[in-house]
Amino acid sequence: MDMPEPLTLAPEEQEWLDLARGWIKGHFANNPDEAYDTIEGKLAVIRANLAQGWVGPEDTWKLQSLGIAMGDALAQDLMLDWVTVDDEYGRQPALNWPGTSILCFPVTMISQRVEEGERVDIDMMYEQTREQLNEIAFGGDAE
Repeated sequence: MDMPEPLTLAPEEQEWLDLARGWIKGHFANNPDEAYDTIEGKLAVIRANLAQGWVGPEDTWKLQSLGIAMGDALAQDLMLDWVTVDDEYGRQPALNWPGTSILCFPVTMISQRVEEGERVDIDMMYEQTREQLNEIAFGGDAE
């Protein structure tokens, strides 16, 4: 199956990502933009939300916002771009390794697991996703 061509985010999609980031940044008491600026800041706020039970399986938008924060951390770490993919599942934001067909869908990574009742170890999920993306990118199989 051919992978769909990544598209530039539409203004309303960018706005949706920014609204989610605004909710995430609202968890920081001081200097929210500065706190969110680091990879560790992004992961810490996800970790706190999950550990404290501030979001539950019924909080899909909030869980997806946590996924966006994880995506932002991956994008910052691996220099990925937010794009839109239009496929059989609909139109959705994804991360793209520039110049390749590599796509990652972090928005639903956390929500799917929490909604299924799984415990999420954000540090392990982040590291495994990071390693998998690097393997794909540098393993010679990426287009």
